[in-house]
Amino acid sequence: MFHSNHLKMIEYARGLGDTLIVGVSTDELVMSYKSPPIIPFEERITIIKALKYPDIVIPQRSLDHTELVKKLNIDVFVVGDDWAGKYDYLKELGVDVFYFPRGEGASSTNIKKTIVQRYQETIQRIDHQPNPEVVR
Repeated sequence: MFHSNHLKMIEYARGLGDTLIVGVSTDELVMSYKSPPIIPFEERITIIKALKYPDIVIPQRSLDHTELVKKLNIDVFVVGDDWAGKYDYLKELGVDVFYFPRGEGASSTNIKKTIVQRYQETIQRIDHQPNPEVVR
């Protein structure tokens, strides 16, 4: 779920090179390591393409970026620090790897938890309302 910390990371990455390529994980990739995304791939990639920072937006179909790095001549790779260490293997290919700090505020997990909590609170309020009397 795209939020302001994602935007901050993309903005940061923009300043690290001449061309910014942003990968958007496909639904299949996301489901390989966690529950299905709430927002479908086509909508997520459309959102990222609308941003002013990326030059190119591509589908991300794998967590292994070896071939992509070689094919696109990538020399800088930025990812959230929740993946810290996962992409260190790219350094062997001459890539500078940056793990962007999660920071304060928005996270997909917290947004989802808030939605569920508010839904449950609403249901509780509704469930405790008296039924209206029928007037004839």
